[in-house]
Amino acid sequence: MTNANDAILTVRQLTQRFGGIIANNNVNFDVQRHSITALIGPNGAGKTTVFNCVTGFYRASEGTITLHREDGRSAQVAKLLTRPLVGGSHQVTRAGIARTFQNIRLFQDMTVLENLLVAQHRHLDGNLWRGMWASNRFEERERKGVETAMQWLERLNMANQANRLAGELPYGSQRILEIARAMCTEPLLICLDEPAAGLNPSETDHLASLIHQLRDEFGVTVLLIEHDMGLVMDISNHIVVLDHGEVIAQGCPDDIRNNPKVIAAYLGTATEEQV
Repeated sequence: MTNANDAILTVRQLTQRFGGIIANNNVNFDVQRHSITALIGPNGAGKTTVFNCVTGFYRASEGTITLHREDGRSAQVAKLLTRPLVGGSHQVTRAGIARTFQNIRLFQDMTVLENLLVAQHRHLDGNLWRGMWASNRFEERERKGVETAMQWLERLNMANQANRLAGELPYGSQRILEIARAMCTEPLLICLDEPAAGLNPSETDHLASLIHQLRDEFGVTVLLIEHDMGLVMDISNHIVVLDHGEVIAQGCPDDIRNNPKVIAAYLGTATEEQV
């Protein structure tokens, strides 16, 4: 997984300014295909800004973000620069990148199933006129959407919750539902923003198993922001450490655990018992 040619995502010289504030400065890293890569760093390090650039919520001030798609028809590697997609989070989703959020953004007053159907709007062809003049096609896509949603609910042991309001679910189940919603978009790369936030130890263990399943069983590459160092060290193939908007270290968990810059900037003076 260290071969640069296997990268599904490359970030090069990413700089993001907000007026006179530099949130990210010359950030460079790769995300290898079928890997779990973690972005870590203290609060204010610029992790979420990187995520927002990668997923199209921000347009980077400088640099490029390239998603490398494998074209099964030609075996060619296609490159998509997300930077030109101004305000184009939906375009980035269409290209194959999905995300969850630190603060849960489910439709609380819609059912679990409806939340997953909304996520598939780009596949379902909900245009009113097409629905009127090509009802068979419309109904077929709607049926396919329900099938996809139920498949993910079954995979995540939530099928019995399909008709329950999302806002009625326990907090941990809402976290899993957000991941299911992202997976309904058929992503190549899923970006998880602090997925363990607010989870108890048992729920965190379940989350770790799910993230491994996304990679190993469903072939999805995972990029996550996380403050739970136990989870990060347990599941990550590669870790990128940010501090004050810059990359100060990257490598495997053992490299990061023993890196003096990381210990000083993020892990304090603690040693292995804390990580």
